[in-house]
Amino acid sequence: MTEPTYSVEKECPVCQQKFDVTRTRGRQILVKQDSDFCSYFRDINPYYYTIWVCPHCGYAATDSYFAELSVAAKDKIAKFLASRAVNVNYSGNRTREQAISTYKLAIFFAELIAAPASKLADLYLKLSWLYREGEDEEDEKAALAIACEQYEQALFRERLPIGTLSEAAVSYLIGELARRTDQTEKALLYLGKVVGNPAAKLEPRVFKLARDAWHAARATRDGEEVPAEAVAD
Repeated sequence: MTEPTYSVEKECPVCQQKFDVTRTRGRQILVKQDSDFCSYFRDINPYYYTIWVCPHCGYAATDSYFAELSVAAKDKIAKFLASRAVNVNYSGNRTREQAISTYKLAIFFAELIAAPASKLADLYLKLSWLYREGEDEEDEKAALAIACEQYEQALFRERLPIGTLSEAAVSYLIGELARRTDQTEKALLYLGKVVGNPAAKLEPRVFKLARDAWHAARATRDGEEVPAEAVAD
């Protein structure tokens, strides 16, 4: 049987040393997806391996933009790491706890170099999913709340689409994360914008998710029983 992960050599953009990163092999089989786009896979959780961490200097970032550092960002990270001894190695198969640690490292470096809000939002959202997998509701909620705030900042300040997310999808996600973190009025505001936008109907899945979440948030506000389909993950 083929192993679900494999190693590939990469070069760190900060210290220029080579190291092995672990990647998942092929396309994973999707089992289900939560209303905040958290996906569940049959064989292995690819979120465990999204963050690459250099064992030589400690720099960490997502695989999609690990090497995309400006000269100023690279210098800032190098200066911070210059007087620090690093002892991290996340190559090979990771546990959930190790994966969580890699996200915390990536968040630290993203904040250090003032990365765009959308990148921080994505990191905090995926971190929340790892907490959810471990049934750590308190930390999950805390990470979701920060992701919500960062997506809101990204919507105001960044050019759309944000990655693969359209304006309607980002607005929906802000509303859904607000709903999940008990920010009911904010949830209703953003979900209402999606439901009331005729253009959102061009994205049927996003529109349906927003409509269901809006009904759930309204039921919560009014003290009514939340429809089961509106909160199903």
